[in-house]
Amino acid sequence: MTLLRVVIDKDARISLPEGALKSLDVRPGDFLELNISENRIVATKAAPVADNIQSAIARKNLQTGIQFIKGIGPKLSALLEKRDIRTVEDALFLMPLRYEDRRELVPISRLSAGQTAVFYAKVISADLVTTKGGRRVFEALVRDDSGTIAFKWFNANATWMKRTWKVGREGIFSGEVNQFGYQREVHHPDVDWLQEGADLKSVLAADPANFGRIVPFYPLTEGLHQKTMRRIMRELLGGFLGNVESILPDSILPAGFPPLKIALSQVHAPAQDAALAELNEGRTPAHRALAFDEFFYWELGLALKKRNVALEDGIAFQVTHRYTKELAKLLPFELTAAQRRVLSEIKSDMMAPHPMNRLIQGDVGCGKTLVALMASLIAVENGHQVAIMAPTEILAEQHWHTIHNWCSRMEIEVVLITAGMKGKAKKEALDRVSRGTAQIVIGTHAVIQEKVEFARLGLGVIDEQHRFGVLQRGILKKKGINPDILVMTATPIPRTLAMTLFGDLSLSVIDELPPGRTKVETGIYLESRRSQVYDMIRAEIAGKRQVYIIYPLVEETEKSDLKAASQMAEHLEKVIFPTFRIGLLHGRMSPDEKEAVMTLFKLNKLDILVSTTVIEVGIDVPNATLMVIEHAERFGLSQLHQLRGRVGRGNAASRCILLTTGRLSEDAEKRLKVIESTSDGFRIAEADLEIRGPGDFLGTRQAGMPDFRVANILRDGKILEQARQAALDVLENDPEFSAPGHALMKNELLRRWERRLELATIG
Repeated sequence: MTLLRVVIDKDARISLPEGALKSLDVRPGDFLELNISENRIVATKAAPVADNIQSAIARKNLQTGIQFIKGIGPKLSALLEKRDIRTVEDALFLMPLRYEDRRELVPISRLSAGQTAVFYAKVISADLVTTKGGRRVFEALVRDDSGTIAFKWFNANATWMKRTWKVGREGIFSGEVNQFGYQREVHHPDVDWLQEGADLKSVLAADPANFGRIVPFYPLTEGLHQKTMRRIMRELLGGFLGNVESILPDSILPAGFPPLKIALSQVHAPAQDAALAELNEGRTPAHRALAFDEFFYWELGLALKKRNVALEDGIAFQVTHRYTKELAKLLPFELTAAQRRVLSEIKSDMMAPHPMNRLIQGDVGCGKTLVALMASLIAVENGHQVAIMAPTEILAEQHWHTIHNWCSRMEIEVVLITAGMKGKAKKEALDRVSRGTAQIVIGTHAVIQEKVEFARLGLGVIDEQHRFGVLQRGILKKKGINPDILVMTATPIPRTLAMTLFGDLSLSVIDELPPGRTKVETGIYLESRRSQVYDMIRAEIAGKRQVYIIYPLVEETEKSDLKAASQMAEHLEKVIFPTFRIGLLHGRMSPDEKEAVMTLFKLNKLDILVSTTVIEVGIDVPNATLMVIEHAERFGLSQLHQLRGRVGRGNAASRCILLTTGRLSEDAEKRLKVIESTSDGFRIAEADLEIRGPGDFLGTRQAGMPDFRVANILRDGKILEQARQAALDVLENDPEFSAPGHALMKNELLRRWERRLELATIG
């Protein structure tokens, strides 16, 4: 087969066999690709070579190393690399953190509290002063023709400040104005000093990058200054902006969104009449267009990944009910309606001839593990193996005990593999997996290590998916030949985040708790009420109930004033509750030690379990009715919600006490009030996402979150919806990317996300 590319010239003639051009609308100047084989020639229209060359040159220019730009040498480029700026493109997509209005200098007399302003002034005094509270601060008084204002610095180097802030020195200052009594103050102002004898007007005219306009402020690193960054950006906008391609056609961009090139220009060099508030909130059409561009390619990649999976040959499982009916008979309870609905969706997926990729969301205690076991039994009924991957050893062990308990009665072999396993035990487990005698394999990420070889993997189950990510999911999938993948999370994920992380998965929600689960009463208690909390513990144990006491650390350190689990377990046992049976559980213990303690607690041979967050997920003791969380302000919302889910698992009234010193940050106070006011996992998740942002909300920044440079899934939720719909429309209407300009779109998608999304083949 031969592939030729030709251009139709107005004077040239081309003779092709009948049907080669099909119904192509060919005009002079068009390019054709001729696919020539022995029997036929098929012609298709192609993008002009010149356009491809231009595009390649533009792309190469944008990849120019930042150190080769005028005015940037090795020293400055090393500083820029600390901000992940290695190329021209990296710099152009570094978004300003905020903007400041420097279109005019404001007279000091017109400055008012709460205003951020730029003004000219002369230093009239500068020295250390002592406040009424006895605190030493450095204060400078400056004035212009209209009035005076004070500047203050806390913890400043007084010697250096006196050298710098000399009486008579003139500068242009900016900062937020505060009012204390009759005095207006600016704390830690920004300053641009005037050279001695310099004329103010000529200084302003000579420095248009920093004055007379709305000025961007960029994220910096030590040794890098705003003036330097603005100079670099002006250089790049002037020399390289023309290489930025606006690949998305107008038909895709929402109305009012400028093309990429114009958007970048407006973000780095706002127009004189730009709205300052919109700029600082990231809501200008330019910011929104850049966010749309990022979201669009990510969502297009997820949609392609989902479509490609749907086109792959998978395992069409037969639902024989050989084991699932047997398990249903063994259960001492009935499945909830929500569990049955989700199980029906899973069965439908597993019976299809293409691989399942489904996410189960469900709050703490809704019975996701049982649903996953039912799905696993379908795979086992068909002679396939199942891999269940959990984020921690203790959760993997808990799953093993639960699942092994049921499966042993049906003579199904369940094997545990964790990183902590050594020697002969690990070798035997790996051997059983590779031979296929291990039908269900449970473990941590050790399950996806190279040494683990499955004989016939048919289903992969990932618990607490947000702790793993897209790549780990891909590795597990490669352990078999297109196995089904079932993903579970007990962390309710808000819609925008779910669209961003799991847009390639079908979604099921278990929105019903099993009967018998009781609401957990939650209260915030200050340290001063500790004796009252201890009385609650005594009352629960007197009623033959059990108690958890949770600490944020294993052992105290010299730098920490937090109470730690190991020391407090000893203190509680010897001093506070000498007649009670107390056990200790933490992550540094061996699997056998952890298992021994948990077994004692489950058998009600311990009254109090002192623990760190290793009990966050997977522990089920219905007789435990009280949880006390020490230093509750140190825990995240999701953690608090998961921890609280360990109580209220039986019929008895249950409580969760959030014990705190009372010295709370604003965010900590918000977290505790949210957890006290609601047990709705989705409301808690929304609040957590708002307080912490996406990366920290997930607990780890490598947990599958795409590295958006501009887009913010909290602020730009509506834009995400628009981008997702636009991506789905493109794929539905042009799945082969053959429409004009769509080939460039496909190339851009591959350039940005191919490795991250494992888009081996598209179109």
